[in-house]
Amino acid sequence: MITHLKGRLVEKNPTYVVIECAGVGYFVNISLHTFSKITDSENIQLYTHLQVKEDSHTLYGFAENSEREIFRLLLSVSGIGSNIARTMLSSLTPLQIKNAIACGDVPTIQAIKGIGAKTAQRVILDLKDKVLKIYNIDEVSPNLNNTNKEEALSALEVLGFARRQSEKAVDKVLSQDPTLSVEDIIKQALKNL
Repeated sequence: MITHLKGRLVEKNPTYVVIECAGVGYFVNISLHTFSKITDSENIQLYTHLQVKEDSHTLYGFAENSEREIFRLLLSVSGIGSNIARTMLSSLTPLQIKNAIACGDVPTIQAIKGIGAKTAQRVILDLKDKVLKIYNIDEVSPNLNNTNKEEALSALEVLGFARRQSEKAVDKVLSQDPTLSVEDIIKQALKNL
């Protein structure tokens, strides 16, 4: 597996770059996000993903390791191939994709060219748990409306309760009184867990 390339930038286009490493030129497919991060300096380094098929070996390059992680997660979803994953990373930043998946934001993912409603729902369904597990919850959901709810859920997770179970208990407490403080939400939720 080729994990990264470090060499001289020979050619730069919005969809690919050519990097010369030890006399060998590598054709690397990139997203617009990576294109915007690549400077015109002579030497560059890209994290790579090598896709091996029966009839081809294709390299995909990423300016950041986090972008490569999201790309690999997207490839794990049935119906998402490398071209659609690259289109997604060209339309949205890795952080925007991560947040959309974590928050269950179907319209944001569906707005990407080539992604329909069913595919957007499948992406969220397949990846939400992985994204919440891999990335810190505070990092993934800064734009959720109820910060008290999130703080309470984070505290319950630290106490060892499963997120889904905690979320049901917290939602039940908040449906009775949405003005509770974080401490009161946790106390009431613990009674229901």
